[in-house]
Amino acid sequence: MYKLRGHHLFCLLGYRGMGYSQEYVENMTIVHQTLRKNPKTLVQIVKGPDHLCEKYPNNGKYHCEDGSIFERDTLILEKVGIRIGNILRWEDIELRIKKYVIPSDIQTVCESCSWRSYGVCEEGIQEILDGKGLREVN
Repeated sequence: MYKLRGHHLFCLLGYRGMGYSQEYVENMTIVHQTLRKNPKTLVQIVKGPDHLCEKYPNNGKYHCEDGSIFERDTLILEKVGIRIGNILRWEDIELRIKKYVIPSDIQTVCESCSWRSYGVCEEGIQEILDGKGLREVN
């Protein structure tokens, strides 16, 4: 079971093998590919730093404890109707995204995210809506 915070549910949709450090990318790729290959994998929703934050580089201010990140977590969890502490299969999270989210939601719920300008999260949401699941990352 992976422990994930709210905004990482969307980050995983847009993940294309880029990240904050090599260690972070390796960790995110493992989580992403596990969920892609086994959508029945359980995910527990947590408040604050999660499995992905564990590998965030320690190079100054700890991004994972920033107030704006907690706000983004809350917005995304509200959008998909999931609460902190919930344990769901990844495929059920994808179903909630399919039901409650559209690509343009990224522009508001992830407004301050530095990765938003790449457009990959909107693509990831569209792929979920199209029934494709998570994209394979090489």
